[in-house]
Parts: sequence; structure tokens; C-alpha cells
Amino acid sequence: MTEQQPSGPYGPLIPMPELTPDALRAAVAKIAPSRVPALTRHLFEATTNAQKSSSLAPLRAFVHSWAVFVAIERHPERAARLRELERIVDEGEADPTDAVAEILTIRKAAETEAGL
Repeated sequence: MTEQQPSGPYGPLIPMPELTPDALRAAVAKIAPSRVPALTRHLFEATTNAQKSSSLAPLRAFVHSWAVFVAIERHPERAARLRELERIVDEGEADPTDAVAEILTIRKAAETEAGL
């Protein structure tokens, strides 16, 4: 696991893992165990699609998706804020422009943190 961590009031729950399926699975098991079945299904689908298409693109998409998920979820305040912003957008009761912009900022920060 890498030690690259942003500063924050409480710090991350876990260090950012290496960008491998096994390391991401272990991280998800620690910070969001209920999501392990979804990760396992996604990995199976990515592997199958990679074999069918003779391309690593599905596996790269898997790693990208779960690395961003881990980078966000390992910071509980950031994860809670993202869920709140997604709720605002989903409900459609208010102008979602600011919420969408903040969601993009959170995701971009997570990508950077993950080294993507």
C-alpha cells in the first residue's frame, strides 16, 4: 500500500492500496465489506470481457473504478459528502449544478490520490 495520503482532520481509515485486484479487494473488505460481492462480480465480468475482446481495457476500467471507490471511501467525511451530493442530484429538487461540480472535484481528487 502506498503512503500517499491527503491531509485531513482525521486522516484516512487505511493507506491507499496498490492498484491490483487483490489489494483493492482487501481494502474494500476493510472499509466497505458489503461491497465485496459487487467487486467480485465486476472483476469476473472484466476478466471475461478482457478474454473475449483480447483487450486489457475491461481490467483497466475495473481497477480505475475500484481505486476511485477506495480512495473516496477510506475518508468517511468525503464519502458521506459524496453520498449527500448524489442524493441532491438524484432527487432533482434543486439546481444540481453545484452538486455535480463538487462530485467531479471529489472524483478527480480521488483519481489523483489513487495515482490514476
